[in-house]
Amino acid sequence: MSCAVPAAAAAGGSALPRSGAAEGSQQSHEEDDRKVRRREKNRVAAQRSRKKQTQKADKLHEEYESLEQENTSLKREIGKLTDEMKHLSQVLKDHEKICPLLHCTMNFVTVPRPDALAGCLPR
Repeated sequence: MSCAVPAAAAAGGSALPRSGAAEGSQQSHEEDDRKVRRREKNRVAAQRSRKKQTQKADKLHEEYESLEQENTSLKREIGKLTDEMKHLSQVLKDHEKICPLLHCTMNFVTVPRPDALAGCLPR
């Protein structure tokens, strides 16, 4: 017995499966293109994000260094002012030992008089 094969099937199948295979192939190709575009877009976005993050870190580092310099400068100024305060305190103590106004009994008078200082000043 011989098998009869339809002419369309012998030639590679019917027209319907061919177009379906072609559409499937085209859809697959379009999906691949979309995936490639999406990956590229994602890659660019990731690069942008990393660059932005690096710039932010650089800016923070610069701000840190600036604040460190300012802190060092302020500590130096505190030291100078502390030294000046100690010096002036010592000058005041030395002056208090010899100041005639501090030793004058007239300074303890509660009613101020215009001539009150005249009695304490050296003549």
